[in-house]
Amino acid sequence: MTEPGLFELEAVVVGQPKRSWWRRYSGPDLTVSSLEGIPLALVTHIDGTLSLLSEVSGEDVVRIERRTRFGPFEQFAPTSFHFVDAAGHEVGTAGTRGLVKTRQLSLSTEQGRRLFLTRRGNLGLEWRLTETETEESPDQGPAPEPLGRVTVSTVDRWVGLQQYVVELGPGLGVSERLTVVASVVCLHLLRRPPGGGGPA
Repeated sequence: MTEPGLFELEAVVVGQPKRSWWRRYSGPDLTVSSLEGIPLALVTHIDGTLSLLSEVSGEDVVRIERRTRFGPFEQFAPTSFHFVDAAGHEVGTAGTRGLVKTRQLSLSTEQGRRLFLTRRGNLGLEWRLTETETEESPDQGPAPEPLGRVTVSTVDRWVGLQQYVVELGPGLGVSERLTVVASVVCLHLLRRPPGGGGPA
């Protein structure tokens, strides 16, 4: 029986690998694994503008390119991430807007499908994946069932390691799941920039 691929699973875990407080760590910045803990892919941050998502075999999946408008108000400017495959084709994007960049990511898939990854509450630990930009309101009625959800937790409070459980519903195709998983990497970069402070 053939095992499902990286972007065919109903759920994956994107997280910071365990490391010692006392020893210099030299492994990947993030790993993507199954719920059972089987490693599927690795994320390496090259610099502040480029990260690589590759399978454990070493084959590149996508480059995650971060683009920000530079200037005196750079921290308030929108940030966009572009996902580029090994052939140089853009296969998805994720972007932020507003002062709280981790509140919502606007996603666009290779086929042009628009998705929104929205945090539940300003300090919530869950983001919902929907095709609508706004949460439920008394005027619009209850929000539709999410296409997926992302839940973050701290798995090592001593070191402060973060882990994201990414649940992917049946309404998402393989390329759309790629965009969502890559966007969770972007979410982590926004919350815990390399060399930066604690989570946001």
